Amino acid sequence: MNRYPLWKNILVAVLVLFGLVYALPNIFDQDPSLEISGSRRASVDSATELTVRTALDSAKIKIKSTATGEDKLLVRFTDSESQLRAKEILEATLGADYTQALTLSTDVPGWLQSMGALPMYLGLDLRGGIHVLIDVDMDAAVSQAMERYNGDIRTLLRTEKVRYSRVSNRDDAILVTFKEAGLRDQALDVIGNEFRDLLLESLDEGGEYLVQAKMSASEQRSVKKFALDQNITTLRNRVNALGVSEPVIQQQGERRIVVQLPGAQDPSKLKELLGATATLEYRLEDTEHSVEDALAGKVPPGSKLYRTRDGRPILLKKRVIVTGNQITDASSGFDQRTGSPMVSVSLDSQGARRMRNVTTENVNKPMAVVFIETRKDTRMVDGEPVIRKVQVEEVISVANIIEPFGRRFQTTGLDSPEEAHDLALLLRAGALAAPIDIVEERTIGPSLGQDNIDQGFTSVVIGLAVVMVFMAIYYKVFGLVANLALLLNLVFIVAVLSMLQATLTLPGIAGIVLTVGMAVDANVLIFERIREEIRNGSTPQASIFAGYEKALSTIVDANITTLIAAVVLFSFGTGPIKGFAVTLFIGILTSMFTAIVGTRAVVNLIYGGKRVARLSI
Repeated sequence: MNRYPLWKNILVAVLVLFGLVYALPNIFDQDPSLEISGSRRASVDSATELTVRTALDSAKIKIKSTATGEDKLLVRFTDSESQLRAKEILEATLGADYTQALTLSTDVPGWLQSMGALPMYLGLDLRGGIHVLIDVDMDAAVSQAMERYNGDIRTLLRTEKVRYSRVSNRDDAILVTFKEAGLRDQALDVIGNEFRDLLLESLDEGGEYLVQAKMSASEQRSVKKFALDQNITTLRNRVNALGVSEPVIQQQGERRIVVQLPGAQDPSKLKELLGATATLEYRLEDTEHSVEDALAGKVPPGSKLYRTRDGRPILLKKRVIVTGNQITDASSGFDQRTGSPMVSVSLDSQGARRMRNVTTENVNKPMAVVFIETRKDTRMVDGEPVIRKVQVEEVISVANIIEPFGRRFQTTGLDSPEEAHDLALLLRAGALAAPIDIVEERTIGPSLGQDNIDQGFTSVVIGLAVVMVFMAIYYKVFGLVANLALLLNLVFIVAVLSMLQATLTLPGIAGIVLTVGMAVDANVLIFERIREEIRNGSTPQASIFAGYEKALSTIVDANITTLIAAVVLFSFGTGPIKGFAVTLFIGILTSMFTAIVGTRAVVNLIYGGKRVARLSI
């Protein structure tokens, strides 16, 4: 009696070994490091590594190791003070062509990494990092939607052959002007059937007949929600390109986004990438009107004056064929014919259809690619720096449409492979649906995070020690078995979190501490049941068997209710609450295994199949 079959003992042993291996990476330190990367005009190579080593040796800063890869140089240090001193020295040595990002790098041996055994991520409150609060310009999102409606109404009226005088925007409305009332009535029917979300109204002004189109309140809410959701997705894609572990990007309120990057210590690179709005627009060149007249101030109503990168003026049609919002994929490379840098672009179904229609109708006509980027210009005003946003629009390519094309094509005219790479990255991540502004920025230092780690670790150790002492004194040998299961439970929790590459935060540590207290509940039920069976006159072996069998249903019921609470917390909670729910959920599952299966296996090894006069319980 009370003996596991061989396969069960092997299963328990394998799971214990599995847990120890995947929990092991968390005992290794994370080295303070500098990640050095080059800008468009500079690259990271062996010469850069030699320059870095020479500069740090001259400053008597001890380097733990260096490693190059993917156009980056990772320099490890023994302490944070050396890391900060090295950043100052390398900024002066390498200049503005290189960026130095403060980070933490794990020191896990290669044989563990080859098995996929990596440490769990630490959250912003433990590891330190960057917290950014972003405001989304909702008014601009609505204005952009009105501009799209303006172009779509023009196209619709031309397609339906309804003659109009002009289409213009005024305040929050689009005004379409006609010379005859009949044409206005015809346009009302056409626009109303096509754009059911617009509120249409007839107006008479100065002998002209107008149709006024406004967005409904529900449509405006829909546009704003889409802009916020699109920006969250775009920012997440851009942050993922930085390689930051487990970033937190979520909505706050109706128009704000929170971005938290654990481990990142240099906000300059982050702000540059988050605020970047580089995108492309494809427009037809206006060959019907004179560029000289446009330079003199006589710009045709349906056209706009641009300049190429070499300063040459060019007249383009206002109607946009496709924009960066319709780009689904982008990759950089070199044009096989000219050898110049290029970006290969793929469009979504709507963009591909529009591009195919336009190129089919305009074969042998020139089409331009407009590069649009929002830059920050810093100027000194009254002795203080003033930052203002400047939108730069320049034509990077003009080429004749040789034949119709649609979903996939190339964009050339870029200055360098680095610019092609950066543009492909931003296009692949997606364009921002509305402008953003960073309204709050906090950098949490790793020393503060280390204090939180130390305090959290201390709380776990104290809670674990108190529980273990109580169990050993009160339940004797069985209490020691429960203590072993408790230690294995912690190992399993850490192993599962590491395998899932989950992020551990202070609330997560609170969940672990709570699990430590709850983990022995199952054993208390089992041990008390065994005592009761002994008091009723059962033999030791029968008491052990009955204790585990009869307490099982109670243990399962109690833990299922807690599991439901953890699921609800995870489903409806945000941020810290989710972290607490995850560790609580994992802890409950692992504690059920260790308390029921694990302790049963050890008890069977001690007492199973033997004649026992009394139990040490």
